[in-house]
Amino acid sequence: MNQWDAVIVGAGAAGLFCAGVAGQRGLKVLVIEHSDKIAEKIRISGGGRCNFTNRLLDASAPQKHFISQNPHFCRSALSRYTPQDFVDLVQKHGIAFHEKHKGQLFCDHSAEDIIRMLMAECAAGGVEIRTGCSVKSVQAVQAPTELHNGFILSTSEGPIQTTSLVVATGGLSIPKIGASDWGYRIASQFGLRLVERRAGLVPLTFDGAAWAPYAQLAGLALPVSIETGEKKSRMHFDEDLLFTHRGLSGPGVLQISSYWQEGTPIRLNLAPDMNLPERLQEAKLRSKKLLGNELATLVPSRLAEAWISQDPALQRTAADVPDKALNKLAKALANWQLTPTGSEGYKKAEVTLGGVDTRDVSSQSMESKQAGLYFIGEVIDVTGWLGGYNFQWAWASGQACAEALASPQGPRSQAKAS
Repeated sequence: MNQWDAVIVGAGAAGLFCAGVAGQRGLKVLVIEHSDKIAEKIRISGGGRCNFTNRLLDASAPQKHFISQNPHFCRSALSRYTPQDFVDLVQKHGIAFHEKHKGQLFCDHSAEDIIRMLMAECAAGGVEIRTGCSVKSVQAVQAPTELHNGFILSTSEGPIQTTSLVVATGGLSIPKIGASDWGYRIASQFGLRLVERRAGLVPLTFDGAAWAPYAQLAGLALPVSIETGEKKSRMHFDEDLLFTHRGLSGPGVLQISSYWQEGTPIRLNLAPDMNLPERLQEAKLRSKKLLGNELATLVPSRLAEAWISQDPALQRTAADVPDKALNKLAKALANWQLTPTGSEGYKKAEVTLGGVDTRDVSSQSMESKQAGLYFIGEVIDVTGWLGGYNFQWAWASGQACAEALASPQGPRSQAKAS
């Protein structure tokens, strides 16, 4: 039975990056992936162009862009491996990229460029990658050094022994590309706590009857202001919205979904860049056109039609619409409050909220309270905003883990959670 310095389970962003760094630091590293293909989430991300980081990430205040029961947990890793560090690696490999907006960096050509880069980094470190290999069980064993526990993995390709085990299996999002709960089960096996999981960065859905007047708007996109929560829990984003047959999607809704709590409303301003009451009153004073035609100059025509059709008092010339009805319309568009009945779930979610409790993992090394057992990437209770933040967490947590694996001390006999 071969002895490895580190076995990394999961050939996604965090796992491959960690493997490359650890291998190039002299460790004998094996990556195991239960799917036949590696890095599927990278491959489909960013519309196939991989939004690989965000240059606006503020490592000194990570709670601004990350969700966790302890948002400060990610500060150490993110401050030690920054977006610029990853950009330097991308440039070293000659990958062309561009900034879309709000600091989001995408490949010019394809997400495959990032995958090839990670594979090249692994190759440079002599990393072995086995796909289509499933881990049936993990057993802690006393390592020969007696400094910490090693592990024996029972796999579909036979037993594997390793000094350190790194769990990089991600979350439950997008099961069709191989998502599983394996990482959470391993955490539970070794007595680590878990934070409740739910879908994040996910489209929101609404009751069929209540949504009927808006289903015809499917495919319509427009910039909005969107918020949820009250007082200290209030979150607000200025992003695009997309109507769907079942509800709402688009960047604004994906962002707010990670903060939305079941049974609570979201609030939308569908015309955030104008004073609607003022503009509608101006139309009433000067126009002989139907109000619907005037409204269609302020918001998309399909949106105007959907609102006008719901109130007979609005289906007349602008001059003939009562002030009360006009003000009600302006308020409805500028402060549309509605309560989602649910979300599209993990099948459409980009990330999984919750995961391995950060209280049981070192923020410096990613080593858990079980010596020699590490967790990196999405499997931990750290979730970033839309726009490259989750990939940066994958790179940064992978780097922190690789540094710890390759340190002279190696895994500690008792990891300190932070």
